[in-house]
Amino acid sequence: MGQYMAQAEPHTSDFIIVGSGINSLVAAALLTGQGHSVCVLERNDWIGGCIKTEELTLPGFRHDVFSGFHPLFVTSPAYAELGESLHAHGLEYVNTTRPTAAVLPDGRQFTLTTSRAENLAALSEKDASAYARAMADIEQNTDIIFGLLGADLWKFSTLKLMAKAAWMRGVRGLSDFFGMSMDNCAHWLRSSFDADEVQACIAPWILHTGLAPNSPLSGLMGKLICFTLEVAGMPIVKGGSGNFVAAFRSLIESRGGTFHTGRDVTEIIVKDNQAQAVKCGSGEIFTAKKAIICNVTPTQLYGDLLAKVPLPAEVKSQAEAYHYGNGDMQIHLALDGDVAWQDPALNKVAMVHLTSGIDSVSRAINEAERGLLPAEATIVVAQPTALDASRAPAGKSILWLQLQELPYHIKGDAAGEIDIPADGMWDEVTKEAYADRIIERLARHIPGLKQQILARAILSPRDLARANINLVKGDPYSGACGIEQFMLWRPLKATKNHGTPVKGLYHIGASTHPGPGLGGTSGYLVAKELG
Repeated sequence: MGQYMAQAEPHTSDFIIVGSGINSLVAAALLTGQGHSVCVLERNDWIGGCIKTEELTLPGFRHDVFSGFHPLFVTSPAYAELGESLHAHGLEYVNTTRPTAAVLPDGRQFTLTTSRAENLAALSEKDASAYARAMADIEQNTDIIFGLLGADLWKFSTLKLMAKAAWMRGVRGLSDFFGMSMDNCAHWLRSSFDADEVQACIAPWILHTGLAPNSPLSGLMGKLICFTLEVAGMPIVKGGSGNFVAAFRSLIESRGGTFHTGRDVTEIIVKDNQAQAVKCGSGEIFTAKKAIICNVTPTQLYGDLLAKVPLPAEVKSQAEAYHYGNGDMQIHLALDGDVAWQDPALNKVAMVHLTSGIDSVSRAINEAERGLLPAEATIVVAQPTALDASRAPAGKSILWLQLQELPYHIKGDAAGEIDIPADGMWDEVTKEAYADRIIERLARHIPGLKQQILARAILSPRDLARANINLVKGDPYSGACGIEQFMLWRPLKATKNHGTPVKGLYHIGASTHPGPGLGGTSGYLVAKELG
């Protein structure tokens, strides 16, 4: 007992947070701001979770390794409360009026801007009317949409919100809203817009929500994304997203919070169903006086960290059944010179999708779900240096390519061109061959691209899973986001809000409500409840 106290005493805090992603940083900043002592434990040798800047390719080329754009954060309640303090600690954003565009194989494109008037003027009369109706669907229902996405759902306050919405709209009006919300993006786009380049501009964004164009709820998400991009643009952190993490760290440490990297938490110590401490693989024990907050997946929380703790059978079975989505690949390019699209209108767009439209997105998802390398993946082309020249040396630029429709375990190639490893696992040869396919397609729209490439770094789904324990099977969203595993049922049907069956133990992160994205909302909600 004396030995336990001797090693535990230096590591005692009000709150322990396991993992250092955006939700952990938000929770730590809020809790330390309320005067609590907070200790953040991270298994990697760097903090930030999926927010990291690194010179992956060549010196001076600063790549956001996993994620890069912050429209969700700058519109979040966390930023409303912490933004001023973060800017005082060095955070600086740069933005654009041209957040996104899509280019079709024949070169036609459509760009969405931050101006409603410009967007409507660029559309045909019918399409403009449809777009205006879609934005009205969001604007007329912001109380419900942001009320549900920005709050714990199993609470009396949420019940009051829905009762008020029913009173104002009537039961039929509320039913109409939820009926509209359940529509899928493919149906909404096809029934509303004639121009296939407009459909192509919106459809790929559904991939960024972890859904497919034919998924229930994806129609509402498509409208919400357009609304958010109009309002917030596509802000990125000047100098790289690592500066975002640095600002949080500076703020938290100035308030007395501490960070410990290289600490792989392997067990949550529970006594009388109360979370007491965490144990690391090194044997170190960190004790919490008030609560433990875990930014992990349900698989890790209930299968590993609580493996020695008696849990309700339904919680264990549901955690075991928690499932993950398709894998993700990232390709980082260091370029000689500026990016010069065949259509110069795309040169200053923050994020371009290269796609054939709704059907190609759906086809690629289906191929990935069947274990095939898609023949025509949706290519996300992010252009950080179009917004922030400091990301690369003078006269140079970078591109960040993302592919969100890939299998983790490969059974074949839908195009019949790439030899698959015998064990079906991504290796260096396979990821290089697939990257070649992607760059070949992109080069048709950026003449001379291949000659501009000075270096490239490729992260396959397998690489992502190795880099971050929460990216199970290379799923960048820490769990499939279908309606069966979303909203009231995320992460599990047997748990409520961000609580767990263990007292004093809370669950945050992309695997929990309101899901993935750089908003920090689950960390915000738990900090508000505990503070």
